[in-house]
Amino acid sequence: MPRILQADVDEVKARTRIEEIIGERVALRNAGVGSMKGLCPFHDEKSPSFHVRPQVGYYHCFGCGESGDVYTFLREMDHVTFTEAVERLAGRLGYPLHYEDGGSAPETSGRARLYAANAAAAEYFRTEIGSPEAETARAFLGERGFDAAHANHFGVGYAPRGWDNMTNALTRKGFTREELLAAGLVSQGNRGVYDRFRGRLIWPIRDVTGQTIGFGARKLYEDDKGPKYLNTPETPIYKKAQVLYGLDLAKRDISRGDPKRVVVVEGYTDVMACHVAGITTAVATCGTAFGVDHINVLRRVMGDESSHGEVVFTFDPDAAGQKAALRAFAEEKRFNAQTYVAVAPDGLDPCDLRLQRGDQAVLSLMTSKVPMFEFVIDQRLASYDLATVEGRVGALRAAAPVLADIRDALLRPEYERVLARRLGMDPTDVHREVDAAVRRAPAEKRSDERRAPQAAHDPYAGSSASHGSAPYDSDPEHAPAVAVTLATLPRTPDVYRDRNTLMAFLQYGHLLDQDLMAQALEAPFSHPAFDAVRAAILAHPERTKPGWALTAIGGVREPFRLIAGELLAAEFPAKDEQAAVVAAQDLALSKVERAMIARKNELLGAVQRIAPDSEEGRALRVQLRDLDVRIRSLRGE
Repeated sequence: MPRILQADVDEVKARTRIEEIIGERVALRNAGVGSMKGLCPFHDEKSPSFHVRPQVGYYHCFGCGESGDVYTFLREMDHVTFTEAVERLAGRLGYPLHYEDGGSAPETSGRARLYAANAAAAEYFRTEIGSPEAETARAFLGERGFDAAHANHFGVGYAPRGWDNMTNALTRKGFTREELLAAGLVSQGNRGVYDRFRGRLIWPIRDVTGQTIGFGARKLYEDDKGPKYLNTPETPIYKKAQVLYGLDLAKRDISRGDPKRVVVVEGYTDVMACHVAGITTAVATCGTAFGVDHINVLRRVMGDESSHGEVVFTFDPDAAGQKAALRAFAEEKRFNAQTYVAVAPDGLDPCDLRLQRGDQAVLSLMTSKVPMFEFVIDQRLASYDLATVEGRVGALRAAAPVLADIRDALLRPEYERVLARRLGMDPTDVHREVDAAVRRAPAEKRSDERRAPQAAHDPYAGSSASHGSAPYDSDPEHAPAVAVTLATLPRTPDVYRDRNTLMAFLQYGHLLDQDLMAQALEAPFSHPAFDAVRAAILAHPERTKPGWALTAIGGVREPFRLIAGELLAAEFPAKDEQAAVVAAQDLALSKVERAMIARKNELLGAVQRIAPDSEEGRALRVQLRDLDVRIRSLRGE
């Protein structure tokens, strides 16, 4: 495949705002001057340790160590090639790429073609919903209270009847049958491939960035022997356990809400009904139970402030709905947000509720929600006759494990009182049974609950090194093989100053006096990791342009490359950029001055050991005099 000209690669990256690309998947908030942070998309965490520096075009996670530029982010998140990452961003910008052979953009393969095939299919289906054949599909929507504008907003389309209508349409656009099969758009039969979706109403399923990755299809005709709902099968870009329908439309209002609220419903039309009624943060799973991966997706969108947010589940009060609620409850502890359940009157789902009682009835669901724990407790009690002693005792024993799972020391006693009121029993008896349920829990689980979370978001906290001593040989030639991080550094004043100095140089070096910065970098540093970073900075020929540091840290020798990334991404202690530049300049001056003073002390010691009238003694006094002049000049005296 032809290589994209390096000038174009650099230009696309320079024009792309990394915080916008990452912000489509992760809720970012300001975190000090020139820095943003959020929950890492590469590992599960409760406190934000993922930092983005827009001016530098760089991200770094202090929890798992993932770091890189905007191309790295797309490659890691979407598993695309470097070329595909560049082409995707160039497409967003409308920037024409040039290739080394002078040609235009080649046809790319792999995941990029799958995205393109799904986009083409979505457009085809959306066009077909206006055809005469699609009258049944339009009637279906109309009967559920949705008009053409609603259908257009959600991209709803129609797959015509017949075996190969879509296949023929997309092959005319240049897609191969192999690509359509890989995208899950067609199925393989004895006589070849055929359209997977036929005679059905179609909803495009998009990822959080808005790219179509699959489809959900509802049958419309009695002679259709397939399932009522048919979804895209698992593909390289569609993983149903990680997708929430409607999240691309809901994410903006979720992140802006106060409190931040997500409403989890059960179907495509329920999402549509909620959004049309005014609950624009509604999402739905796609043919699978709500699970851990969905929770992680929501937590990243809600951000680290999700402890002040709400996740509201709507379930039918039938057996399947109760089972879904209990499954969700099993994962409730993974949410930082408060979790609720909202059940509509008469067991109506949001779509039917809106159709029968209007938009206001759907909005009222949010005022009738009950806490998830309370809902689950009621489900446990429902099968017991509370009018009898035996029924109450059985209900207590069934509900006690639910309360035993509540780890919040303030919530558990409150729910014990709730349960005591529900049962009409003495709170002391309820507490005793809950305590017994806690003791019956596996010892391993209890030890996990007692374990304190790590403060991964603080790159300088929790160091295992003793004050004033390094945990390994300070000789760079004998550095350890394991990666060194800010958290493993000795906690001494010299290390703290040198850390801030290198942070300042990497983040604001292009705004500093280059001669002064070079002098500071020639001075000795307090740790071999800092020496490795310093050497890489000095080796970089151009330090006057924003973004230079990203290239420089790539030249840091192992095992110190990780700490270089941390220094580039860490929060620099300043209130704004102007203050940061002033502080960086002061740190450079201080580094040079301390090096000069250390040299002066060495010279003074040497003078004491040498005869004053000797040639060497006179030379030392000249050096001291010159050094004093330089120190006074540095201080502006």
